[in-house]
Amino acid sequence: MADRVDAITDVPGFRVGHAQRTGDGWLTGTTVVLAPEGGAVAAVDVRGGGPGTRETDALDPRNLVQRIEAVVLSGGSAYGLDAASGVVHWLEDQGRGFRAGPLPTHLVPVVPAAALFDLGRGGDWRARPGAELGREAVAAAAATPEGAEVPQGNVGAGTGAVAGGIKGGIGTASALLPSGATVGALAAVNVAGSVFDPETGALYGRLFGGVPEIPRPEVHASAQTRLSAAREETARRLAAPPTGPLNTTLAVVATDATLTRAQAQKLAGTAHDGLARGVRPGHLLSDGDTIFTLSTATRPLLT
Repeated sequence: MADRVDAITDVPGFRVGHAQRTGDGWLTGTTVVLAPEGGAVAAVDVRGGGPGTRETDALDPRNLVQRIEAVVLSGGSAYGLDAASGVVHWLEDQGRGFRAGPLPTHLVPVVPAAALFDLGRGGDWRARPGAELGREAVAAAAATPEGAEVPQGNVGAGTGAVAGGIKGGIGTASALLPSGATVGALAAVNVAGSVFDPETGALYGRLFGGVPEIPRPEVHASAQTRLSAAREETARRLAAPPTGPLNTTLAVVATDATLTRAQAQKLAGTAHDGLARGVRPGHLLSDGDTIFTLSTATRPLLT
C-alpha cells in the first residue's frame, strides 16, 4: 500500500490527537486514540505494579459495554486521568456514546484511560493535564485526516516521558498481515528500565525486530557513555524513597481484524511480550504498564 505511514492510523478509521504544555513549570500532555463512528471492540491488560487507570473494568469481557469511543493516554499520574473527562464531554457534544436512555441525547461515552508518571518534570508538581487538555487532544484527533502521519517523540502523553534516564516519548508503527488485516500500535514510553542494548547502543525493539544496528566505533563509545550516565541516574532515582508509580509504559494496539472481546483481551496480553522484549526490565512494582486493544471488526480474522 503506497499510502501507508507506518503508524496506528494505517488501521482504517482510527485517528490520533496530541495536546501538551511545556514551559513555565509544564512538561506533560495527553494523547487520544479516537475510534471511528460506531466505536471499537476494546480490551485491556494491566501488568505494572502501580497502575493509574479509569474505566478499565468496563472492558472486562464479562461486562456490559460492547464498544468504546476512544482511549486516553495521559501524563500527570492519577491527576492526569482528569483529561478523560474532557474527552467524554466532547464526545457527548458530538452525539457519540453508549445509549443509556430513551432519548438520543441520553448518552454515556465510554472512554478508558491510563496515566503515566511525569509529575514535576517541568518544575511544577501541580502542572498536569486536566479536562481542557483532553478536549484539545480529542478535537485534534477528529480534525486529523484518516490515515495521517502521527507526530512522535516528546508530544502528547510522551511530552515529559523518560526511558532509563534519557528521553522517552511517543512511538508508533504498523504491519500489513498476509490475511490483508492491518495491525498498528502506539506507545507512550516512560520506563525505569533501559530500551538500549548496552553492547551496541541499538534499540532492543529493533534488534528483536530483525533490523540490528552495528554502529561505528565512535557511536558505540558515545552510546556506552550515555548508557553509563543513564544507569547512574536510574540507580539514584531507584535508591530514593518511593513516592508512587514513577514510570509506566502505555500502549494501544489496533486492528481492523474481527475480534471478540475475549480475543481482544488476549491480544492485549500478548502485546506485553513485546514490551518485555523492548524494555529491560519492565513490569516493575513502580510501573503502571497498561496495553489496550481496539478492533473495528471490519475484516475477517482469517481468510
